[in-house]
Amino acid sequence: MALLYMVVFVAAVGGFRPKVDGVPFATFIAPGLIMMQVLGNAFSNSSSSLLQAKMNGLIGDFLTPPLSPGELVAGFALGALTRGLAVGAVAALAVFPFAHIGFAHVWAIAYFGVGAALIMGLLGCMAAIWSEKFDHIAAVTNFVVTPMTFLSGTFYSTTRLAEPLHTISHYNPFFYLIAGFRYGFTGRMDGSLEIGMALTAALVVLLWAGVWRMFATGYKLKT
Repeated sequence: MALLYMVVFVAAVGGFRPKVDGVPFATFIAPGLIMMQVLGNAFSNSSSSLLQAKMNGLIGDFLTPPLSPGELVAGFALGALTRGLAVGAVAALAVFPFAHIGFAHVWAIAYFGVGAALIMGLLGCMAAIWSEKFDHIAAVTNFVVTPMTFLSGTFYSTTRLAEPLHTISHYNPFFYLIAGFRYGFTGRMDGSLEIGMALTAALVVLLWAGVWRMFATGYKLKT
């Protein structure tokens, strides 16, 4: 999917696009495309694992062993993290030949990449526990995850948006994940780096606590 986006936006129309925030168009959108794969696959990993177990009556396989709620959260979150980063790495190999980008701040790539995968993995857990069928997961994906991703500045710089759209875009947490991840490659940050780092850490903590609470109380897991 990331390679198809690069072909459409870079090979087909990239030559007609001006630089964005001082960097070539391909270089600008490549980190966003990689992050989209991290976000989507981390969410899919945890949500599909939990919901399939619920639908097939196998949720007891998770709840019966002597595992604490914290250990269950860690297992699902780290599984989602692993898949998100693995697919993100493969996507990077696919798009790098088109983008020719460097590594300005490796720590930012790691911080926002890991943070994004954990956030989406934990969000996937919450969505799966809440859902009663796959249509519910699809609704979360189609009406929450996808719009927030595409409206986060993946294919454009939010500095070019007129008010109030520019201000509204900064309330989208995905904006900071993608902008911070892009900062790691280009050295240019669209928005506040400090706010992005703090928001990423806060979301991980809050979502971790929320999923822990769901497991601890057996919300929609125990009959």
